[in-house]
Amino acid sequence: MSEFAQNATIMLVEDHNDLAATIGTYLENQGFAMDFAADGSIALNLLEENPYDLIILDLMLPKVDGIRVCQRLRERGDGTPVLMLTARDQLEDKVEGFRVGADDYLVKPFELEELYARATALIRRSRGEMSDGALRVGDLVFDPRTMRVERDGQRVNLSPTSIRILKVLMRESPRLVTREQLENELWGDTLPDSDTLRSHMYNLRKGIDRPFETKLLHTIQGMGFKLATPEEA
Repeated sequence: MSEFAQNATIMLVEDHNDLAATIGTYLENQGFAMDFAADGSIALNLLEENPYDLIILDLMLPKVDGIRVCQRLRERGDGTPVLMLTARDQLEDKVEGFRVGADDYLVKPFELEELYARATALIRRSRGEMSDGALRVGDLVFDPRTMRVERDGQRVNLSPTSIRILKVLMRESPRLVTREQLENELWGDTLPDSDTLRSHMYNLRKGIDRPFETKLLHTIQGMGFKLATPEEA
């Protein structure tokens, strides 16, 4: 039982009682405090009343499905990390989950050890910025206070716009960030020429990836971008 887990509360939203009991027992044995909801409506009510460190959310739920639960959560500005569970293994289902704000995706059947590892990683990341205020992905470090970017101890010089893009990608890492989300955060409703973001992404990749063996910036064709270590990607 880890001290880290003893300080974290998870809500599990799963309508299959046996699976919910199995997951709940396992995570409680790891030290997590658990709360349970058997449908999306109950989950939304609990989320109005209680803070959680993580939501483990089944996609197929009675009354209100997992997609809608996640969507409502994000619409009201709740950034609690969401690990989505589903029996589906279709790309479009994963894309839809990420589109409405899920942070990670696990396809049934899965090993409980993997669930624990993903849950722990999401909670650690959501507790955010490290104790010194810096954002880190692998050996890439960005200090928002000084606007300094380093990788593997080497200073990386980026333009102000590239730094803004990097901050968004690091904040969301390893979650996918769509092109539309990036454009909205950078320019709002006044969008530049269609090639402007592409140019900034090229310069960002040149600064943080090109001199190094391991690539952190990944383009997901037709979907967007993510900043992640090879293990996370």
